[in-house]
Amino acid sequence: MGDNYTEKKERAFLRLAAEFISIESSGASLVTATRCVLSNHGKEGTVFFSVIPDHKEAAALDFLRRKRSEFRIYVKSHIKTDSLPRFDFAIDLGEKNRQKMDKLLAKK
Repeated sequence: MGDNYTEKKERAFLRLAAEFISIESSGASLVTATRCVLSNHGKEGTVFFSVIPDHKEAAALDFLRRKRSEFRIYVKSHIKTDSLPRFDFAIDLGEKNRQKMDKLLAKK
């Protein structure tokens, strides 16, 4: 199980997360899956996401964490893999910081 294999799985899980979020979200905010990271030898997966507007982040995080088991079922029904990680969701702080930098640079 090399890096390429892990990257392929991360991309597949990210694509499925994006689909799942678009199906499940109410549309009250724009939630975008930005990356997926596998850890603990593929036993755990974290889907990072961004939210617009910012003040909806906590609600989106709470919503997605409540949907973790449904997301796992969704993944299992759409992909064949030898092992399926436990998933969690987290706000992508790197993406959030990048957006802040873009705004600051645009003001100059």
